[in-house]
Amino acid sequence: MLGITTSAAEVTHISKHGFWLLLSDEELLVPFDQFPWFRKGTIEQISEVQWLTPDHLYWPGLDIDLSVQSIRNPATFPLVSGAAG
Repeated sequence: MLGITTSAAEVTHISKHGFWLLLSDEELLVPFDQFPWFRKGTIEQISEVQWLTPDHLYWPGLDIDLSVQSIRNPATFPLVSGAAG
């Protein structure tokens, strides 16, 4: 019997420079200098990530939505934020 495959995103490490995010078999660095919205987040808020679609991540405690592609290639996505770094 075939089942539905579900994948979860997982934060595997947080440091003063950023955090590592595991998506299936891919681990991505989310550096705070490129994603300043996370800088003042708590460990709990950063760790609570939802992988809604293959390219959509959401952190409900911080109300942050990100494209997975923006983490893979941040230079192709201009930084637009009202948050102070």
